[in-house]
Amino acid sequence: MKHIYTVTGMTCNGCKASVEEALSKLPDIKKASVNLESSEAVLEINNAISLERLQEALSDKYTISEKKEVVVAKEKSELQQLFPLFLIFGYIIITSVLLNYESWNTDSFMLDFMGLFYIIFSFFKLLDLKGFPQSFRMYDPLAKVMPIYSWIYPFIEVALGLMFLMRIEIPLALVVTLIILGITTIGVTRTLLNKKSIQCACLGTALKLPMTKATFIENSVMIVMALIMLLK
Repeated sequence: MKHIYTVTGMTCNGCKASVEEALSKLPDIKKASVNLESSEAVLEINNAISLERLQEALSDKYTISEKKEVVVAKEKSELQQLFPLFLIFGYIIITSVLLNYESWNTDSFMLDFMGLFYIIFSFFKLLDLKGFPQSFRMYDPLAKVMPIYSWIYPFIEVALGLMFLMRIEIPLALVVTLIILGITTIGVTRTLLNKKSIQCACLGTALKLPMTKATFIENSVMIVMALIMLLK
C-alpha cells in the first residue's frame, strides 16, 4: 500500500538520500522514494506505521507529515449551472398559465409572462444593487458607455413589469422592451462569439450564472413576444 507524506527541511540531494535511507531501514516499509522538488516521500508500506515512528527514524532536521489530499470539486455541467434560471422560467410559465386558464387568451398570457419576467428578474438585481452594475457593464454595450444606465436598469425592469401586469401603455412598454433587450442581446452575442467566460447578470449577483446560449435564448423569447404583440 502506497502512502504519500510531506517532508520539510530537505535542501539538497544529500538530504534526499538521507531521508530515503532512514525511512527504507524501517522494517514495515518496503520501499521509500523521495522527491526533493515537491518535498514528498512515497512509501510502500506492508503494515500500518504511525507518523511518530516515521519521525523518530529521521534526523531532527527533517519534519514528516501526512500529505493532505486536495479534493477538486467536479465542475458542474452547463445545464446544472443554469438550473436556477430554468426553474424561474418554469414558475413564470406556470403562473402565467394559471392566471389565464379559465378564459384562455394568448395575448394576456404573454403580457403576464413578460410582466412577471421583469418583476422577478429585477428583484434579484435589486438584492445587490452595488454589485449588479459592474457585472452588467461587462457585456451590455450601453452600460459600458453610460455607467448610470446600469444603475437604473433594475428600476426600468420594475416599471416595465408593472406596466405589463397592469396593462398600462402596453405599446410603449413593448417598444422599450425591444430596445433594451435588443441592446443587451447584441452584447451577449458578442460575448458568446468571443468565447469569453463571464458572469451573467440577468439574475443579479445573488446567483452565479455563466454567460451561455441560454441567456441569448432568454432575451430572444422576450423580444419575439414583444414583436408579436406589436404586430398585432
